[in-house]
Amino acid sequence: MIQLGLIGYLLGYSLSPKIHMAALNSCGLKGEYSLYPIAPDAQEGLKDMLNRVRNGEITGLNVTIPHKQNVIPLLDELTPTAQAIGAVNTISMHNGKLVGDNTDAPGFIAALENFLTTKARRCTDTKSALILGAGGSARAVVYALVKEGWMITIASRRFEKVQALIAQLSNPNSRLTGIEYHPAAIHPLLPTLSLLVNTTPLGMFPGIDASPWPDKLPFPPNAAIYDLVYNPRETKLVQNARSAGLPATSGLGMLIEQAALAFEIWTDHAPLRDVLWNAVEN
Repeated sequence: MIQLGLIGYLLGYSLSPKIHMAALNSCGLKGEYSLYPIAPDAQEGLKDMLNRVRNGEITGLNVTIPHKQNVIPLLDELTPTAQAIGAVNTISMHNGKLVGDNTDAPGFIAALENFLTTKARRCTDTKSALILGAGGSARAVVYALVKEGWMITIASRRFEKVQALIAQLSNPNSRLTGIEYHPAAIHPLLPTLSLLVNTTPLGMFPGIDASPWPDKLPFPPNAAIYDLVYNPRETKLVQNARSAGLPATSGLGMLIEQAALAFEIWTDHAPLRDVLWNAVEN
């Protein structure tokens, strides 16, 4: 029996059990996917969960807010991707070691490429992106876009976090800059942008009336809009962007892609994406 699960804090609205149970069933595997709420400061609770992976009671774990960085000191090894991003969302045993990986970055790129190919062809001529936020999700998104050769500007109210992210992810070939999250700083960038990514939780249920985009600031006229928030399915940011005539999508595609990649790490089985989409849409 394959035992999988998700450790995080506020997990009541997680779609991960639906996705992974569909993956198990479609691959003909017997198993369960459980939610394990752990408070932000519950270090002993984290250790206990990881020990259950070490002793084989649990096959693998997903990790979400606020533990993507908290778990790192408790692991034996990080994959190069997790090491570069500085965050873990997938844990498994490999060759007797507890290994942390990050499927958020490749999951985001897979979902973004699908979105741009099918919905936003006109936005792919240039590669200039504005990232809202500088937290753990932003790390994965920036890492992925740097690898794909994008020119990236990161905007956050906490500019010290922007500076730290740039210092960590910059390389000789990257084009990374940072600004404060303020309409006056964002406005000059608007004509140059081909992609806007929200990595903040603004607009997430139950705060569905919130948007990370500043009031009265026009949208970039030639950009595609990608909101990592997936609950609700159509956030205020997505609604407003579509009303402005721009292609926009929520983060459900990224959620499914990162889940499928994690499932493959745990089981060596690659679930069909259509099956996973059907699981959450039904």
